[in-house]
Amino acid sequence: MNNQSSLKSIVINYALLLAGISIAFNLMLFFLDMHYQQSQASGIVGIVIMIGVIIYAFIQFKKNNEGFISLSESLKIGLGISAVAALIGVVYSFILSEFLDPNLMQKAIDFQMEKMRIENPEMTQDQLENIRSMQEKFSGPLIRSAFQIIGSLFIGFIISLIGGLIVKKVRPE
Repeated sequence: MNNQSSLKSIVINYALLLAGISIAFNLMLFFLDMHYQQSQASGIVGIVIMIGVIIYAFIQFKKNNEGFISLSESLKIGLGISAVAALIGVVYSFILSEFLDPNLMQKAIDFQMEKMRIENPEMTQDQLENIRSMQEKFSGPLIRSAFQIIGSLFIGFIISLIGGLIVKKVRPE
């Protein structure tokens, strides 16, 4: 029972830490007016932050658990952190897109379309308009939230699986 409460407290504490660091990073991008560009570098930084927090949570759990952590505990911790942080991230995204920058999605679509036009000058205006209409269909708050949660859980699972295999130390029977 003590192990379960320890697991739950690790998940909550480190999910709050991950969400806090991620929101601070995203606010930095917002103040630099780079929040709608979805650059590869900012995505990598986000994943590195997630890896760091989840692995650190594993290490803390292992310290609190007499040096032992199983793969299943690692998966529970990693997915728990990912899920809670993703839900907090969805709330932040809603606040960002509805209050801080109501034109966020239009800016993001315009930026991506301009980038695509420059990278693919052979594309016709018709093709670009079809792509724009598809992007607009998938830019609603519910679809964005679903993709955000699914993406976070997927990346959290991969990090937890690999990290769990690295740090696991099973208690002898």
